[in-house]
This record gives sequence, structure tokens and C-alpha cells, in this order.
Amino acid sequence: MNKENEVKLFDRFKFYRPELPETVSLMCYGFCCGDGWFDIIWDLSQKLEQIVDDDFNVFQVKEKFGELRFYFDVLDGKEDKIDREKVYKLIGEAEDKAASTCERCGKPSEIKTRNGWLSTICCK
Repeated sequence: MNKENEVKLFDRFKFYRPELPETVSLMCYGFCCGDGWFDIIWDLSQKLEQIVDDDFNVFQVKEKFGELRFYFDVLDGKEDKIDREKVYKLIGEAEDKAASTCERCGKPSEIKTRNGWLSTICCK
């Protein structure tokens, strides 16, 4: 993802913590996916913001096997403070949407094998 979009997400949503050490968060590497998924990640982030608290920590967002992967944990072991079922449901919906959205441009696409790699990139 380009730096401008990363900064927008980092500035707006406090559960992305690029300043934390790698042992706690891999967000220091940014969002490891294309800009075509920016709107999906933004929408998911807005929904999550409504149901999580300050201890919610997204430690990695990336593409893997042509799909969006969104990994989180709860800082300080305060697991009981979030509704994991709702969080997983929202993440699953975003991952499903990304699986039919071009990772580069955001247009409809599907997971395909390209040069031996699975990706969600349209022909355009």
C-alpha cells in the first residue's frame, strides 16, 4: 500500500500501532497489500472502532494466497474486553469482499494463479 494511504489509516485508527516493537506488532512494515483494498480496510476499521477499546491491537494486515489477512490481539491480556465473535465476523466479511476485489485497482476480480502465485488482480 502506498505511504499516503498507510498514513491515513495510522492517523485515523489508533489500533494500528507501527511504533510498537516487532514482538508486539508488525505494523512497522505497513499494510502489506495493494491500494485496491484500501476502502475495504478503511470500512472494516470504522466498524471495528465502534466495538473495540484501546487495548485492541492489529498486529498485521497483508495479502496471502490472494486473500486479505487481518491479524489482531488484545494488549495486556484483557481478552474479556472485546466481543471476539463480532470482530471475527467483521474481519471475515472484509476478507470475503477482498477475495473478489482487485488488490491493485479495487475493481471486481477473483483469485487466480499468476506466474505460480495466487493473487486477486484483474487483467486491467
